[in-house]
Amino acid sequence: MTDTPGLPLYRWQEVAADLREQIKSGRLPVGARLPGERLLCEEYGAALGTVRRAVRELKEEGLIASLPAKGTYVLRKPEGDGETPPASD
Repeated sequence: MTDTPGLPLYRWQEVAADLREQIKSGRLPVGARLPGERLLCEEYGAALGTVRRAVRELKEEGLIASLPAKGTYVLRKPEGDGETPPASD
């Protein structure tokens, strides 16, 4: 997803950006379970479709994954989080 400078973000982009920042900062560490969709709706004051679109975006980025009947979990931090990547041969 590319952002266009100067244009406002859609609400789902704002929610995704906030969740991404929480992952990056460690508030939602790798392995952490995200709150359920309904709780995220309440937290962000957003519609279910908005939260689902934000979660889908983070899944497409490979930051989170869902396990049926288990929940949605953080897989990794966003790239460019200041950590040095492992050396490759």
